[in-house]
Amino acid sequence: MGSNHEKTSVRWFVASMVGAFAFVSYLERMNISIAAAAMMPELSLSPTQMGQVFSSFLWGYAIFQVPVGWAGDAFGPRRILTIAALLWCLTTALTGFLPGTLVTGTVLVIVSLCALRFLLGAAEAATFPVGARAIREWTPLHERGVGNSMMIAGASIAAAVTSPLVSWLMVFAGWRKSFLITSLVALLLAIIWQLSVTDRPEQHKWVGAWELRLIKDGRTENRRARSSRSLRSVLTDRDILLLSLSYTCEGYVLFIFVFWLYLYLIQVRGFTLLSGGFAASLPWLTAFASAPLGGFVCDKISERRGRVPAARTTIMIGYAISGVMLFAAAFAGGRAATVAALCLSIGGLYFAEPGFWATAVHISGERAGVSAALMNTAGIVGGIVSTSLVPILVKHFGWITALASGAAVALACTTAWIVMGKVGFAADKFDSSEAASAAKH
Repeated sequence: MGSNHEKTSVRWFVASMVGAFAFVSYLERMNISIAAAAMMPELSLSPTQMGQVFSSFLWGYAIFQVPVGWAGDAFGPRRILTIAALLWCLTTALTGFLPGTLVTGTVLVIVSLCALRFLLGAAEAATFPVGARAIREWTPLHERGVGNSMMIAGASIAAAVTSPLVSWLMVFAGWRKSFLITSLVALLLAIIWQLSVTDRPEQHKWVGAWELRLIKDGRTENRRARSSRSLRSVLTDRDILLLSLSYTCEGYVLFIFVFWLYLYLIQVRGFTLLSGGFAASLPWLTAFASAPLGGFVCDKISERRGRVPAARTTIMIGYAISGVMLFAAAFAGGRAATVAALCLSIGGLYFAEPGFWATAVHISGERAGVSAALMNTAGIVGGIVSTSLVPILVKHFGWITALASGAAVALACTTAWIVMGKVGFAADKFDSSEAASAAKH
């Protein structure tokens, strides 16, 4: 362990590694959406059949959120995230190797791809819940917003760079080798994480006494009050359920950008395939910048008002901006104005993200992994609704109505947090003492 006076910063290395997990997880889940253009003709798959492969990932991702979150609480983030990344490596490599070579015939190819993507989704379920658990263990209360924002920023930058990166790999190496190369990134991540990170800061030989005190101070009361909570009590906790319900709004709005942004820019706003790809990356770059900003603002407010009131403020601001700007994008007259409004809309969405994740781990204590997993499952449900509903709205009412539905949901989230603020979170009673302790630092 470092000396008593050495001001180490290992906690930021750990937070950066959690961000790397979010980055690699998005790389592994999105690579097939780019490779599909070459896979479908070679494997004789229709768009509908490829859609079944895509959806199998979401099912695995949703079903295993809570079980993997529980495993992160029970066995620690180091072990669970290492296993998860190794599974990402294996399933991604097999996606490029099995279909059409060892496995032939349309039915068997579809079954093998669905099974591999389901397993990838199940393994990737660990990314955010267990990552949030690691952030909780390694960051003091007054830095937790920024710590969680690094995880969110990793995902957003991955969403921006995956399309050009995988496209380049396919051009120069083919779609099969693109899966193999991206799988090696997950393997490298697993090795670095296993060798350089511990579950708790007191276990790490690089952590100095000053940094250890910084991380631990001000958290004793909350840990003591909540450490003995049963799994059932967390799953039935009113505050966690309210938080999860509000997070369905995040899934609905976010998946509009994930699945439909590029198509909207091409079909409605007249971008070419190349310029549309560039324009579609700009909102994600905005998200990459706005997530740390939201975490910083959340932490600053928490020093004066407490963790939950700070999260409430950043969430309401972020979702109000997101909703208004999505409305503006729907009615904008020019392409530049449309892209600018879309950038601000997703920027507001990601500005609010650290508040959600900081609250999830704060109000659950030692069950942080389960709480974060339950919240993220709710977000996935919102995304499934969005993915199913948006094409129906486009078909019958047009794109303006489809985008307006996302704007309405974002503004509904703002309203929900106004109501939740009046109802109050039980965790608020912990905030005053913890905020006072955090302010000392």
